[in-house]
Amino acid sequence: MQYELLGPLRIVTDQSVILINAPKIETVLRVLLVRANQIVSTTQLISEIWGDRPPRRATAAVHVYISNIRRRLSTENAGSVPLATRSPGYTMILSPEDLDLTRFRRLARQGRRLMFDGLYEEAYQAFDDALALWRAPVEPFAEGPIMNGFCTAVEEIRLECVELLVEASLRLGHHRSTVSELHQLVSEYPFHEAFYGQLMRALYQSKRRAEALSVYSDLRRVLNSELGLEPGPALRALQHGILTDTVGPVEDRPLGALSDHPRAAAGQPRDSSG
Repeated sequence: MQYELLGPLRIVTDQSVILINAPKIETVLRVLLVRANQIVSTTQLISEIWGDRPPRRATAAVHVYISNIRRRLSTENAGSVPLATRSPGYTMILSPEDLDLTRFRRLARQGRRLMFDGLYEEAYQAFDDALALWRAPVEPFAEGPIMNGFCTAVEEIRLECVELLVEASLRLGHHRSTVSELHQLVSEYPFHEAFYGQLMRALYQSKRRAEALSVYSDLRRVLNSELGLEPGPALRALQHGILTDTVGPVEDRPLGALSDHPRAAAGQPRDSSG
Protein backbone atom coordinates (compact mmCIF):
# COMPACT_ATOMS: atom_id res chain seq x y z
CA MET A 1 0.00 0.00 0.00
CA GLN A 2 1.37 3.38 -1.07
CA TYR A 3 0.47 6.76 0.40
CA GLU A 4 0.76 9.84 -1.81
CA LEU A 5 0.90 13.33 -0.31
CA LEU A 6 2.38 15.30 -3.23
CA GLY A 7 -0.96 16.33 -4.67
CA PRO A 8 -4.47 15.24 -3.65
CA LEU A 9 -4.15 12.62 -0.90
CA ARG A 10 -4.30 9.12 -2.39
CA ILE A 11 -3.89 5.58 -1.09
CA VAL A 12 -2.72 3.27 -3.86
CA THR A 13 -3.12 -0.50 -3.67
CA ASP A 14 -2.54 -3.22 -6.24
CA GLN A 15 -6.24 -3.11 -7.10
CA SER A 16 -7.33 0.50 -6.70
CA VAL A 17 -6.65 4.16 -5.97
CA ILE A 18 -8.49 5.40 -2.88
CA LEU A 19 -9.36 9.06 -2.28
CA ILE A 20 -10.40 10.49 1.08
CA ASN A 21 -13.36 12.78 0.47
CA ALA A 22 -14.16 13.83 4.06
CA PRO A 23 -12.00 16.95 4.73
CA LYS A 24 -11.47 16.43 8.47
CA ILE A 25 -10.56 12.76 8.06
CA GLU A 26 -8.20 13.74 5.25
CA THR A 27 -6.57 16.32 7.52
CA VAL A 28 -5.98 13.71 10.24
CA LEU A 29 -4.48 11.21 7.81
CA ARG A 30 -2.31 13.84 6.13
CA VAL A 31 -0.88 14.98 9.46
CA LEU A 32 -0.14 11.40 10.49
CA LEU A 33 1.59 10.76 7.15
CA VAL A 34 3.64 13.96 7.31
CA ARG A 35 4.79 12.84 10.77
CA ALA A 36 5.12 9.15 9.80
CA ASN A 37 6.76 7.02 12.52
CA GLN A 38 6.39 9.86 15.01
CA ILE A 39 3.72 10.30 17.66
CA VAL A 40 1.14 12.98 16.90
CA SER A 41 -0.84 13.93 19.98
CA THR A 42 -4.60 14.27 20.04
CA THR A 43 -4.08 17.93 20.98
CA GLN A 44 -2.00 18.47 17.84
CA LEU A 45 -4.63 16.82 15.67
CA ILE A 46 -7.31 19.05 17.16
CA SER A 47 -5.18 22.12 16.41
CA GLU A 48 -4.65 20.98 12.80
CA ILE A 49 -8.37 20.43 12.22
CA TRP A 50 -9.92 23.39 14.01
CA GLY A 51 -7.10 25.80 14.81
CA ASP A 52 -7.81 27.72 18.03
CA ARG A 53 -11.59 27.23 17.73
CA PRO A 54 -12.23 23.55 18.50
CA PRO A 55 -15.73 22.35 19.34
CA ARG A 56 -16.52 21.06 22.82
CA ARG A 57 -16.41 17.40 21.75
CA ALA A 58 -13.26 17.71 19.65
CA THR A 59 -11.44 14.81 21.34
CA ALA A 60 -14.38 12.47 20.75
CA ALA A 61 -14.54 13.60 17.11
CA VAL A 62 -10.84 12.80 16.62
CA HIS A 63 -11.46 9.27 17.99
CA VAL A 64 -14.23 8.85 15.41
CA TYR A 65 -11.94 10.02 12.58
CA ILE A 66 -9.18 7.63 13.71
CA SER A 67 -11.65 4.74 13.80
CA ASN A 68 -12.82 5.63 10.30
CA ILE A 69 -9.23 5.64 9.00
CA ARG A 70 -8.46 2.31 10.68
CA ARG A 71 -11.56 0.72 9.21
CA ARG A 72 -10.75 2.00 5.73
CA LEU A 73 -7.12 0.85 5.88
CA SER A 74 -8.08 -2.53 7.28
CA THR A 75 -10.57 -3.10 4.47
CA GLU A 76 -8.05 -2.19 1.79
CA ASN A 77 -5.05 -3.97 3.33
CA ALA A 78 -6.48 -7.35 4.32
CA GLY A 79 -6.79 -6.46 7.98
CA SER A 80 -3.31 -5.00 8.42
CA VAL A 81 -3.43 -1.45 9.81
CA PRO A 82 -0.26 0.68 10.21
CA LEU A 83 -2.07 3.21 12.44
CA ALA A 84 -1.15 2.60 16.09
CA THR A 85 -2.24 4.23 19.33
CA ARG A 86 0.74 5.67 21.20
CA SER A 87 0.18 7.93 24.19
CA PRO A 88 -0.61 10.81 23.98
CA GLY A 89 -1.90 10.20 20.46
CA TYR A 90 -1.27 8.10 17.35
CA THR A 91 1.43 7.17 14.86
CA MET A 92 1.54 5.79 11.32
CA ILE A 93 4.16 3.05 11.12
CA LEU A 94 5.53 3.06 7.58
CA SER A 95 8.60 1.91 5.71
CA PRO A 96 10.46 4.55 3.64
CA GLU A 97 9.09 3.33 0.32
CA ASP A 98 5.48 3.47 1.50
CA LEU A 99 5.32 7.27 1.18
CA ASP A 100 5.97 9.45 -1.87
CA LEU A 101 7.22 12.25 0.40
CA THR A 102 10.06 10.06 1.69
CA ARG A 103 11.05 9.02 -1.83
CA PHE A 104 10.95 12.65 -2.98
CA ARG A 105 13.26 13.80 -0.19
CA ARG A 106 15.65 10.89 -0.83
CA LEU A 107 15.89 11.71 -4.55
CA ALA A 108 16.44 15.41 -3.78
CA ARG A 109 19.33 14.55 -1.44
CA GLN A 110 20.76 12.16 -4.01
CA GLY A 111 20.57 14.81 -6.73
CA ARG A 112 22.38 17.37 -4.56
CA ARG A 113 25.24 14.94 -3.88
CA LEU A 114 25.56 14.08 -7.56
CA MET A 115 25.60 17.76 -8.56
CA PHE A 116 28.42 18.58 -6.17
CA ASP A 117 30.32 15.51 -7.41
CA GLY A 118 30.03 16.83 -10.96
CA LEU A 119 27.84 13.94 -12.15
CA TYR A 120 25.37 16.12 -13.98
CA GLU A 121 23.58 13.50 -16.08
CA GLU A 122 22.89 11.37 -12.99
CA ALA A 123 21.87 14.46 -11.02
CA TYR A 124 19.47 15.53 -13.77
CA GLN A 125 17.82 12.11 -13.66
CA ALA A 126 17.50 12.18 -9.87
CA PHE A 127 15.84 15.62 -9.88
CA ASP A 128 13.62 14.63 -12.80
CA ASP A 129 12.49 11.51 -10.91
CA ALA A 130 11.85 13.59 -7.77
CA LEU A 131 9.71 16.13 -9.59
CA ALA A 132 7.79 13.38 -11.39
CA LEU A 133 6.32 12.40 -8.00
CA TRP A 134 4.45 15.73 -7.85
CA ARG A 135 0.91 15.39 -9.17
CA ALA A 136 -0.29 18.90 -8.20
CA PRO A 137 0.82 21.81 -5.98
CA VAL A 138 0.71 21.08 -2.24
CA GLU A 139 -1.13 23.94 -0.59
CA PRO A 140 -2.11 24.54 3.04
CA PHE A 141 -5.71 23.53 3.61
CA ALA A 142 -5.77 23.13 7.39
CA GLU A 143 -5.26 25.64 10.17
CA GLY A 144 -2.47 24.05 12.18
CA PRO A 145 1.30 24.54 12.23
CA ILE A 146 2.21 21.00 11.14
CA MET A 147 0.51 21.14 7.75
CA ASN A 148 1.35 24.78 7.09
CA GLY A 149 5.01 24.14 7.93
CA PHE A 150 5.04 21.02 5.78
CA CYS A 151 3.57 22.80 2.76
CA THR A 152 6.13 25.60 3.02
CA ALA A 153 9.11 23.29 3.48
CA VAL A 154 8.22 20.78 0.78
CA GLU A 155 7.54 23.55 -1.76
CA GLU A 156 11.00 24.93 -1.04
CA ILE A 157 12.56 21.53 -1.73
CA ARG A 158 10.56 21.28 -4.96
CA LEU A 159 11.74 24.72 -6.06
CA GLU A 160 15.34 23.77 -5.29
CA CYS A 161 14.93 20.61 -7.38
CA VAL A 162 13.65 22.68 -10.30
CA GLU A 163 16.58 25.09 -9.96
CA LEU A 164 19.18 22.31 -9.81
CA LEU A 165 17.51 20.37 -12.63
CA VAL A 166 17.91 23.43 -14.84
CA GLU A 167 21.48 23.90 -13.62
CA ALA A 168 22.33 20.29 -14.50
CA SER A 169 20.86 20.83 -17.97
CA LEU A 170 22.98 23.96 -18.46
CA ARG A 171 26.12 22.18 -17.33
CA LEU A 172 25.41 19.44 -19.84
CA GLY A 173 25.45 22.11 -22.56
CA HIS A 174 21.69 22.30 -23.20
CA HIS A 175 21.59 26.09 -23.27
CA ARG A 176 19.10 26.68 -26.06
CA SER A 177 16.66 24.01 -24.94
CA THR A 178 16.39 25.51 -21.45
CA VAL A 179 15.58 29.07 -22.58
CA SER A 180 11.83 28.58 -23.01
CA GLU A 181 11.51 26.74 -19.69
CA LEU A 182 13.40 29.51 -17.90
CA HIS A 183 11.21 32.20 -19.46
CA GLN A 184 8.23 30.37 -17.97
CA LEU A 185 9.95 30.05 -14.58
CA VAL A 186 10.81 33.76 -14.28
CA SER A 187 7.21 34.55 -15.18
CA GLU A 188 5.94 32.18 -12.49
CA TYR A 189 8.51 33.28 -9.86
CA PRO A 190 9.16 36.96 -10.63
CA PHE A 191 11.34 37.53 -7.52
CA HIS A 192 13.46 34.38 -7.76
CA GLU A 193 16.86 35.69 -8.83
CA ALA A 194 18.44 32.30 -9.49
CA PHE A 195 16.10 31.67 -12.43
CA TYR A 196 16.94 35.07 -13.92
CA GLY A 197 20.63 34.31 -13.62
CA GLN A 198 20.20 30.95 -15.29
CA LEU A 199 18.19 32.52 -18.11
CA MET A 200 20.86 35.17 -18.61
CA ARG A 201 23.55 32.51 -18.81
CA ALA A 202 21.52 30.30 -21.16
CA LEU A 203 20.91 33.23 -23.51
CA TYR A 204 24.54 34.37 -23.36
CA GLN A 205 25.81 30.88 -24.17
CA SER A 206 23.31 30.81 -27.06
CA LYS A 207 24.94 33.97 -28.50
CA ARG A 208 21.98 36.18 -27.47
CA ARG A 209 23.76 38.83 -25.40
CA ALA A 210 21.22 41.59 -25.92
CA GLU A 211 18.38 39.38 -24.70
CA ALA A 212 20.46 38.29 -21.69
CA LEU A 213 20.98 41.93 -20.73
CA SER A 214 17.29 42.63 -21.23
CA VAL A 215 16.48 39.89 -18.69
CA TYR A 216 18.65 41.70 -16.14
CA SER A 217 16.82 44.95 -16.85
CA ASP A 218 13.48 43.20 -16.36
CA LEU A 219 14.61 41.80 -13.00
CA ARG A 220 15.93 45.17 -11.83
CA ARG A 221 12.66 46.86 -12.76
CA VAL A 222 10.56 44.26 -10.94
CA LEU A 223 12.67 44.33 -7.77
CA ASN A 224 12.75 48.13 -7.70
CA SER A 225 9.05 48.65 -8.30
CA GLU A 226 7.73 45.85 -6.10
CA LEU A 227 10.25 45.54 -3.27
CA GLY A 228 12.54 48.57 -3.46
CA LEU A 229 15.56 46.28 -3.98
CA GLU A 230 18.45 45.96 -6.42
CA PRO A 231 19.64 42.64 -7.87
CA GLY A 232 22.20 40.90 -5.67
CA PRO A 233 25.98 40.93 -6.26
CA ALA A 234 26.00 37.65 -8.22
CA LEU A 235 23.51 38.98 -10.76
CA ARG A 236 25.32 42.33 -11.00
CA ALA A 237 28.60 40.50 -11.62
CA LEU A 238 26.93 38.36 -14.27
CA GLN A 239 25.56 41.46 -16.00
CA HIS A 240 29.05 42.99 -16.01
CA GLY A 241 30.50 39.78 -17.41
CA ILE A 242 27.97 39.78 -20.24
CA LEU A 243 28.63 43.47 -20.99
CA THR A 244 32.37 42.83 -21.17
CA ASP A 245 32.02 39.41 -22.81
CA THR A 246 33.99 37.77 -20.01
CA VAL A 247 31.49 35.20 -18.71
CA GLY A 248 33.18 31.83 -18.29
CA PRO A 249 31.70 28.47 -19.28
CA VAL A 250 28.64 27.37 -17.33
CA GLU A 251 30.43 24.35 -15.90
CA ASP A 252 33.09 26.60 -14.32
CA ARG A 253 30.54 28.48 -12.22
CA PRO A 254 30.49 27.48 -8.50
CA LEU A 255 27.21 25.84 -7.51
CA GLY A 256 26.93 28.19 -4.56
CA ALA A 257 26.87 31.17 -6.92
CA LEU A 258 23.50 30.40 -8.50
CA SER A 259 22.23 33.43 -6.61
CA ASP A 260 23.59 35.20 -3.54
CA HIS A 261 20.37 37.12 -3.02
CA PRO A 262 17.63 35.61 -0.80
CA ARG A 263 15.54 33.44 -3.07
CA ALA A 264 11.84 34.15 -3.05
CA ALA A 265 8.63 32.82 -4.46
CA ALA A 266 5.57 35.01 -4.91
CA GLY A 267 7.36 37.87 -3.16
CA GLN A 268 8.08 36.01 0.07
CA PRO A 269 11.66 35.36 1.29
CA ARG A 270 12.75 31.78 0.93
CA ASP A 271 12.39 29.65 4.07
CA SER A 272 15.53 27.54 4.38
CA SER A 273 13.80 24.84 6.45
CA GLY A 274 13.35 21.41 4.98
